[in-house]
Amino acid sequence: MKKLFEAWNQISLVKRIVVGLIIGTVLGLVCPGTGGVAILGDAFVGALKAVAPLLVFFLIVSSLCYSGKSHGGVIRTVIILYMFSTFLAAVIAVASSMLFPVSLTLSAEAADMSAPQGIADVLRNLLMNIVSNPVKALTEANYIGILFWAVLLGFGLRGAGETTKKTLNDLSSAFSKVVTWIISFAPFGILGLVYNTVSTNGLSAFTEYGKLLAVLVGSMLFIYFVTNPILVFWCIRKNPFPLIFKCLKKSAITAFFTRSSAANIPINMEACAEMGLDKDTYSVTIPLGSAINMDGAAITITVMTLATAHTLGINVDIPSAIVLSILATLSACGASGVAGGSLLLIPMACGLFGIPNEVAMQVVGIGFIIGVIQDSVETALNSSSDLLLSASAEFRQWRKENKEIVF
Repeated sequence: MKKLFEAWNQISLVKRIVVGLIIGTVLGLVCPGTGGVAILGDAFVGALKAVAPLLVFFLIVSSLCYSGKSHGGVIRTVIILYMFSTFLAAVIAVASSMLFPVSLTLSAEAADMSAPQGIADVLRNLLMNIVSNPVKALTEANYIGILFWAVLLGFGLRGAGETTKKTLNDLSSAFSKVVTWIISFAPFGILGLVYNTVSTNGLSAFTEYGKLLAVLVGSMLFIYFVTNPILVFWCIRKNPFPLIFKCLKKSAITAFFTRSSAANIPINMEACAEMGLDKDTYSVTIPLGSAINMDGAAITITVMTLATAHTLGINVDIPSAIVLSILATLSACGASGVAGGSLLLIPMACGLFGIPNEVAMQVVGIGFIIGVIQDSVETALNSSSDLLLSASAEFRQWRKENKEIVF
């Protein structure tokens, strides 16, 4: 059994995932409705979601409780990259929507959900998540709260004895090891996830609302393959595409199928370790990115809002588009603190143009229809960009120190 497991691990993870993807698609088309296959995906995502909060908490506490050289400069660069790329995504979404206007078919029904009424609600939700009870933050996978309390506890434990620090370090290493075991079973998990998606939705989601999906996905791909490479080049001053494709392979594939940034945090951290990045830095920037680096969310909010405005014949001028981009950037950063994520922030953005909430909530319903594709691509962009920009910021520091950049 041990030899079989070792032989399994010697095969490239990407190759194993591709095989799982193909088998899942075929099974979903040939014999849909078999619950035993779909449970593989639920178990995989459930395991990652279960271990991720504890992994993040102990990694941050362990890294910060040790005194050492400050990595604030790198972390500051990462935060700037996160915020700038999210704003840039909103601007690109505005341009795409104006170049390729989309009209929606709205029905009389509205989604039965409660959306935030303004940016103040989003910021309030964000603040309350930050100061959430630490135990509650861990049990509910509230990464903003986990990050906040872990940072405070990490700094507070700098004066602790070496035995305490070593215990925390051993715990973080143990959780990291558990994550590698879970990730080794990713092909089976993705097989189940793909099977469930194809079995439930078939391939119809690729054709229904095709133009809207094309604008959304096209904008997201533009960010990843055009604007992100520019940011990476600014950091490393060399061809950015090897790093782009490495992050795509390591992070985007699993994020696309799990549709969960939280589940992808351990995978991103594993990729950072493989690239030789500083654990003290990425243990902070990766979970932080899952909360505030929301390029895909900014695109979704902007495109869906402008599609609604176009459908209703509302003219959107340049100043209004700029305000929308800023609003989408700020609200996207709080998307993780709002039930329903980026889709439930659409009514708030629609409010800029006087669009009634009843109409806006119909657009939210459309968002859930196309979510099998839109949310998958959005999560893949968000999560892989966390890895990409975190690595780029540290490589920028390496370049300044004349250290060889190898990825």
